[in-house]
Amino acid sequence: MVDADQTFVIVGGGLAGAKAAETLRAEGFTGRVILICDERDHPYERPPLSKGYLLGSAERDSVFVHEPAWYAQHDVELHLGATVAAIDRAARTVRFGEDGTTVRYDKLLLATGAEPRRLDIPGTDLVGVHHLRRLAHSERLKGVLTSLGRDNGHLVIAGAGWIGLEIAAAARHYGAEVTVVHRGPAPLHSVLGPELGQLFAELHREHGVRFHFGASLTEITGQDGMVLAARTDDGEEHPAHAVLAAIGAAPRTALAEAAGLELADPASGGGVLVDERLRTSDPDIYAAGDVASFPHALFSTRLRVEHWANALNGGPAAGRAMLGRDEIYDRVPYFFTDQYDLGMEYSGWAPPGSYDQVVIRGDAGKREFIAFWVREGRVLAGMNVNVWDVTDPIQALIRSREAVDTEALADPHVRLESLVA
Repeated sequence: MVDADQTFVIVGGGLAGAKAAETLRAEGFTGRVILICDERDHPYERPPLSKGYLLGSAERDSVFVHEPAWYAQHDVELHLGATVAAIDRAARTVRFGEDGTTVRYDKLLLATGAEPRRLDIPGTDLVGVHHLRRLAHSERLKGVLTSLGRDNGHLVIAGAGWIGLEIAAAARHYGAEVTVVHRGPAPLHSVLGPELGQLFAELHREHGVRFHFGASLTEITGQDGMVLAARTDDGEEHPAHAVLAAIGAAPRTALAEAAGLELADPASGGGVLVDERLRTSDPDIYAAGDVASFPHALFSTRLRVEHWANALNGGPAAGRAMLGRDEIYDRVPYFFTDQYDLGMEYSGWAPPGSYDQVVIRGDAGKREFIAFWVREGRVLAGMNVNVWDVTDPIQALIRSREAVDTEALADPHVRLESLVA
């Protein structure tokens, strides 16, 4: 029975945590809601950090989930710049890291997110080495890109995933010279496969980005604390005034692990193990967002999804689960990107080896098309590039689990809605 005497604690002040708090109040919970954020900024959304805000087309205030006054207005106790040092599951308390005080909880949500993977090479202590995860990182990087563009400076990016490519586009927007070093044979190779990965390579080459594939950084050299060059394991050296590490992110599971909660296998993405209702191995503790590894019946596997939509939807789902609502979390994974004049949305899950065909609808040469990853006629994922208002039918095709006529799937004159059983 949920009532005014209960206390719900949320650890993690990102989008998932803020939306969970919002949902608790919207669903009528009248007890204490405590939201603990280790940053001094109010909870914000992360996509603008590598998109609009970094490009200068969005104002700083636009990134925040709620207006600052919202938290007091909805009686959410917001602790900014605060950390949780430990969870005592037996006593059902969390201990703050700053002063050692404890707070008892009835339900606890872990929305601790992920952190950038670091380059483990000489030279990462130089001033010009950067990561992107937090608002402060984006603010600093915006200044760096502006300076590089003004002075014809060089940026070397380690990694050609979504973050690396978005920052490459932003750097070219400011006029910086850009080299991307990537171990794979093409950008996004493990996500999109070779053909569509090459499409993104061509897009960036048209805008002046240089790629160095099949290599990894081995050293960043500098002088007087400043970056001068980046060396790769095949003996190449690239001039650099700044280096960005964009080699992925790791779930922040240390708090959960110390509390003895079950964790997912790192080989499958890691994270805190949760059930289909986002409950951890402790029935009073939940996890959502980047840190949660949840079973997805549609894809018959566990997923840990780091994209914006998972935080947007997972936080509210966890909030409702904490209130005892019988709701299964089975959203189709979704993300989007904007690079130069290319806008893209991707729905589904189709890792290498899971599909036997990629079906193209539209004109890939003009970058106006939809790609479908298909196995035995079943759509596993779909990516629309500069084609809009098709996410719902794409997700309906994925959810249907039914085989479709691939010729009709490729025909732009056949309405996608007509293919859903």
